[in-house]
Amino acid sequence: VYKRQKVYHRDRGRGLPASLWKGVQGFMAKEYKLTLERLKELQDELTYLKTVREKEVAELIKEARSFGDLSENSEYDEAKTEQGKLYSRIAEVEEILGNCVVIEDSDDGGEYVRIGSTVTVLDKEFDETEVYKIVGSQEADPMNGRISEDSPFGKALMGHKAGEEVAVEAPRGVIRYRIDKIER
Repeated sequence: VYKRQKVYHRDRGRGLPASLWKGVQGFMAKEYKLTLERLKELQDELTYLKTVREKEVAELIKEARSFGDLSENSEYDEAKTEQGKLYSRIAEVEEILGNCVVIEDSDDGGEYVRIGSTVTVLDKEFDETEVYKIVGSQEADPMNGRISEDSPFGKALMGHKAGEEVAVEAPRGVIRYRIDKIER
């Protein structure tokens, strides 16, 4: 017996059965939060990859082909692998640029922690002062004090004012910090 599946509104579901459209709704593109500087860096990288680097890799493949039999040609295999890496990186950068939101400075006077803030915190347990810059996930570099707003520490700091205390869930337990200073 053929049983017809429920279909969502044609404009929203594009005629897909309800069971499939629910999966499509859950597959929305990730939003990447970038500073203006990082946006420019990625645009420059994409231009370089599509112009200079793509020509270099094409030349490597052309040169490797000239060596003869492709089935036993390690230079050709390496060049094709390099081409795959290049196209993968181009697709990744295009994905980021296509789904990015540029974070701009606000007029709040640096009162609250947000992306772009430089935050001075006091580790309450060890009585140590540390300085971090809150950045989008694409710019994170914890070893150099650049903390992602998506990290547990970044999430704990976001939206708080100087003088407030925050608790961060860590594998070794809860770590408490006091926000001493917020700068833009």
